[in-house]
Amino acid sequence: MKLTISDQAAKWYIDELGLQEGSHLRFYVRYGGHSTVQSGFSLGIMQEEPENAAAATTMNEINFYVEEKDLWYFDGHDLLITFNEKLTEPEFQYEKSA
Repeated sequence: MKLTISDQAAKWYIDELGLQEGSHLRFYVRYGGHSTVQSGFSLGIMQEEPENAAAATTMNEINFYVEEKDLWYFDGHDLLITFNEKLTEPEFQYEKSA
């Protein structure tokens, strides 16, 4: 599984959450919401240090990651986080892993 985040989406998280250089932002599975990969589940975010990161990327000195225990949710997909200009917020896209 690969995690990719656009510059604009990373900047949104940094500004909205007041993230500082060296911060960690976890994308985790939560019950409820809507997803195209798992019915009845969606992604949430949490600021915490990684325990066992399975996918990670660093943008603007911030570590964005997904824990190994949450990999089931992605069902063989990569996570691409882009920025939706119309809604002015990040948007999750799931692409089948190669």
